[in-house]
Amino acid sequence: MFASLGRHVARHPWQVIVAWVVLAAAVIATAPALTSTTDEAEFLPDHYESIQTAELQSEAFPERTEIAAILVFDREDGGELTDDDVATVEQVSGELGDLDLPEFGPITPSDPSENRLVQTAIVSLGQDADPFGEEILDSVRDLREEGQDLVDGTGLRLGVTGSAAQNLDSQEAASNAETIVGIVTVLLILGLLLIIFRSPIIAIMPIIVVGIISQVATGLIAFANDAFDLQADSSITVILIVVLYGIGTDYILFFLFRYREALRQGMDSKTSVAHAIERAGEAIASAGGAVIVAFMALILSTLSIFRSIGPALAIAVAVTVLAALTLVPAIVSLLGTKVFWPSKAWKTEPKAARFGAVGDSLGRHPVRFALVSGLVLAALAVLAFGFRPTFDLSDTGVPADAESTVALETLQKGLPPGATDPTTVLLHSTNGDPVDEADQTAFGTALGEATGVAQMGEPTASPDGTTVIYSVVLDSDPTSDASMENVEGPIRDTAHDAAPDGTEALVGGTTSVFVDLQDAMNRDYSVVFPVAALIIMVILAVLLRSLVAPWYLMASVGLGFGATLGATVLVFQTIQGDDGLIFMLPIYIYLFVVALGTDYNILMVARLREEARNGLEPRDAAAMAVRHAGPTVAAAGLILAGTFASLMLGGNALLTSMGFAISFGIFVAAFVMAMFFTPALTALIGHAAWWPGHGDRRDEPAPEDDQLVRSAD
Repeated sequence: MFASLGRHVARHPWQVIVAWVVLAAAVIATAPALTSTTDEAEFLPDHYESIQTAELQSEAFPERTEIAAILVFDREDGGELTDDDVATVEQVSGELGDLDLPEFGPITPSDPSENRLVQTAIVSLGQDADPFGEEILDSVRDLREEGQDLVDGTGLRLGVTGSAAQNLDSQEAASNAETIVGIVTVLLILGLLLIIFRSPIIAIMPIIVVGIISQVATGLIAFANDAFDLQADSSITVILIVVLYGIGTDYILFFLFRYREALRQGMDSKTSVAHAIERAGEAIASAGGAVIVAFMALILSTLSIFRSIGPALAIAVAVTVLAALTLVPAIVSLLGTKVFWPSKAWKTEPKAARFGAVGDSLGRHPVRFALVSGLVLAALAVLAFGFRPTFDLSDTGVPADAESTVALETLQKGLPPGATDPTTVLLHSTNGDPVDEADQTAFGTALGEATGVAQMGEPTASPDGTTVIYSVVLDSDPTSDASMENVEGPIRDTAHDAAPDGTEALVGGTTSVFVDLQDAMNRDYSVVFPVAALIIMVILAVLLRSLVAPWYLMASVGLGFGATLGATVLVFQTIQGDDGLIFMLPIYIYLFVVALGTDYNILMVARLREEARNGLEPRDAAAMAVRHAGPTVAAAGLILAGTFASLMLGGNALLTSMGFAISFGIFVAAFVMAMFFTPALTALIGHAAWWPGHGDRRDEPAPEDDQLVRSAD
């Protein structure tokens, strides 16, 4: 199959290029916009209590005003608010309310805090407003701009926070991150490829190719989200940039190394293109297949955020694989050896002295290499047990200096932490009768005594009296571990137990959403991880025709996952002092490290098998595999780790921790697992590693296309 594809692309490069241009134009012209959300509740299925509460509240209290934003006033000098200041706050709130911003309802000033350091005004959500639409973000911008003009010269400071303001800051941060990460990624790839190949044409080629396929991939992802009603997280566009450029460059490298090798063997350019696709095709397809399978395992997730991200990344990788097998070879077929201009190094076979020395040492001392690398990974993996998840996507997606974050900190100078986002509790009649007033009072009294409750609002009954709503102020930050533990335990337990006969109690609100997210994640960890690992093991068994090798290959990747999470915990929780890491981080680490780590393991073990087929004993084969495949693994790993590291410049906690974790994991996969741990284990296990296929036997005829990528040698 790959041989036929190679011949066609080499002979008809213009057909391939035109087909890609037409495809890109068609997708760009017809695809819907790729939208995203920061609303955590949209990620949960309907059977969770927090979602049931929100649905019942919407039905029972359709006229109830929701909080869209909070105006936070304090003095510029940090002092107590005077009576004149309070009057100014009321005047400013009234004038802002008169602006008649379409997405907002009335703006109601509250009393100053007891210590008079802070005063707030509640901005209600408009009756038909979409709390996560683009229109409300424009209203927040207008509110901020007009508000700053009104407080200018009054001695007061005004900050706008709340859900709408946080969503605006999160979106702007994501847009800035996309620009920064995109620029850094492009510059990094340009620099590294110039160093490796010393050719500006090769350095620019991935930028052009990925620029085309990114438009195709983004359009296809938008089609898929539209068709299956999937919700994408706001960070997906930034992650897509890194995935497309990083993995795309890796696959282009796989092809170019084979193309250069064929040229050195005396083949002409077009024959070399066909030969490179034939030889590298299985490597690119199998590498992409492992990544796609790992990402698609996310469709088993309870959370729609992962069910959306999984297919999105799988589509991106599939398009990248197709481009690496068609578009890139077509361009190279047209350019010929000019692709390496002005360097002549492609004509000379490299000595790979450093990798040769490492390979020789590993071949002589495989126990030492396996033990040291294994112990390093295991030591870091132990730290992974200290992982503490945080479930506040808005907090991790908003920079610390954003207005909503600063205003939130200011508000907490004078109000209880829980006042920023009260928990909602509903008492609902199950028999259709109105809830008795005495029962309402008794229930509220019992709930107010629950651990974690600081204040109880007065109960409000629905028009038909069958549902009563309570606003509960927590005594801790609503996003903190303490609040989550209290809502999950004593608050929900008290509410459920105190509900009178003929009623049921439901606990909702943001903290309740986080509690349900944690429960959903625990379920996903127990399902997605094993399924992805099992499917990848099957792929390995088929590719290597061995039932032994997949086990220790996956064990090494598992150690890499643990070491990556442990190193991230060490850097961010222990050294930096963060309260926790974003809850989705282990999923991202697992999928990228497992999928990409498996790719590098496949490259190394396949080369080791090839050397064994040439008659070398296991230890000698391992030495030669490191010598020859080492440069490919190192180059691919360095580029991919570098592109993911660019996420750390994204400006928020989510992208910073994710960038560090994934880049560290890829570095471990390439330079520890694939370079040392895996070949050392294979050398120690010997011929038994290939049971029952015995693919390392010299007398076994190897199909011409049964070889994965070989490095430049």
